[in-house]
Amino acid sequence: MDDFLIVLVIFAAVFGIVFVIASARNRERMAMIEKGVSPKDFMTERRPNSYGIVKWALLLAGIGFGLFIGSLLETYTSIQEEPAYFASALFFGGAGLFIAFLIAKKAEEKK
Repeated sequence: MDDFLIVLVIFAAVFGIVFVIASARNRERMAMIEKGVSPKDFMTERRPNSYGIVKWALLLAGIGFGLFIGSLLETYTSIQEEPAYFASALFFGGAGLFIAFLIAKKAEEKK
């Protein structure tokens, strides 16, 4: 019964947050329309991000490599299992994101 209550509370919290954000956005737009301002005037044009796949690929590859290194650390050193896996996965995942940032930055400079 306790598990059901926890799931119910989490679902209600997520639903409540989404509802509050959506209603606040709607109220803001309605107020802008009432004052004669177009909401589209405040929207900025988004640049297409073609490096999203590179970012995700390097993040997941970094996490996978980090889990492999964590396995090696746990096997051949006196480091405990959990810190070895989590620390190396987070470190190499962050390194993958940093490499993806450098790739995107270098490509943007070429344009």
